Amino acid sequence: MTMTPETKKRPSLQNANGSASYKPPQPSNEGDREVKSSVVRLRREPSTDHRSESYEDVRTDYHPSVFSALERFLPLDILSASRDVKFHHMSKILGNYLPRGERNRAQRHKEYRDKILKNYQPLHRELYTLNPDRFFVQSFIDAIKGNTEESFRRIIIEPSPGIYTFSMLQPEFCEMIFSEVENFQRWVHATKFKIMRPNTMNKYGAVLDDFGLDTMLDKLTAEFITPLASVFFPNLCGSSLDSHHGFVVEYSKDRDLELGFHVDDSEVTLNVCLGKQFTGGDLFFRGVRCEDHVNGTTYPEEISEYSHVPGQAVLHAGRHRHGAKIITSGYRVNLILWCRSSLFRELKTHQTEFSSWCGECLHQKQERQKKFFAARKQELLQRE
Repeated sequence: MTMTPETKKRPSLQNANGSASYKPPQPSNEGDREVKSSVVRLRREPSTDHRSESYEDVRTDYHPSVFSALERFLPLDILSASRDVKFHHMSKILGNYLPRGERNRAQRHKEYRDKILKNYQPLHRELYTLNPDRFFVQSFIDAIKGNTEESFRRIIIEPSPGIYTFSMLQPEFCEMIFSEVENFQRWVHATKFKIMRPNTMNKYGAVLDDFGLDTMLDKLTAEFITPLASVFFPNLCGSSLDSHHGFVVEYSKDRDLELGFHVDDSEVTLNVCLGKQFTGGDLFFRGVRCEDHVNGTTYPEEISEYSHVPGQAVLHAGRHRHGAKIITSGYRVNLILWCRSSLFRELKTHQTEFSSWCGECLHQKQERQKKFFAARKQELLQRE
């Protein structure tokens, strides 16, 4: 089975002011030098009682809030070091995800967005501020308010391990998103503005963040998706989702017909059908895999399919291999939210196997254990 993964994008850490990188002074004491020379690994959970430094006065390629947020995940010995030392380590960590060439691309993307926001006139202003009572069905609101696995399980169906479905959006919200995207596409056509498509596989659709919906989607991620991800995807740092990529995709006879077998550039993916009338186009899933095993074997228990229902959401790991079958009639639009965790991506660089979430890593680990116990059993029998 051949897979064509999405282009690997780095976490969305954008240059806020286009200024040159800040070079902090050298540590002022031997203790700082010792800390600075060590290899820093972020902790899985933040220091909730730690008050982060302010980096507003620092000239850097990243927004100051990025450093204030990341600081809470530094090891305890680094937290007690000077601000310059903390800044040095965090800059090094961030540089692993967004090298200078990518920072330049991020700046160009910011300029691209600014042009859109300056000229595009939204159709539904109320869409740009998240209104839960108007956007979500009551059962979803109640589950999030409960904020427990029990309250989530009341609304969730798990048709296959790691795939969670539930009713989420009211028809009014689906129609508003749909018409807003149509309005944006009319503006694009009228102005002959060349837009970026959602990813390398979908030729149709639009990036919602690019025309001003990023703030609304930030709130959706933080207040509604993170509580679910923290319960159902703890091994993917579901409690520390800190960036997203939000877009819509379109399927019909004269648009994208299907979507090939792939993985998402996310830790957790939300996929919600907005409508309208259609047949076919089912999602198919084939197990969660790390980079080393993305093209590997699919085991029978990992095979699953799902039929879209307007307003209903599917939540799954981004590395859960999947695709969409050919749509046979009608027109389908889906809202996709790729939710990312910079903490998970940093932790992953320090690991060599991922049996806590990769199906093939787990299978190989179990096979090694079987061989070990078989050999041990044989050794004990020979002694007798």
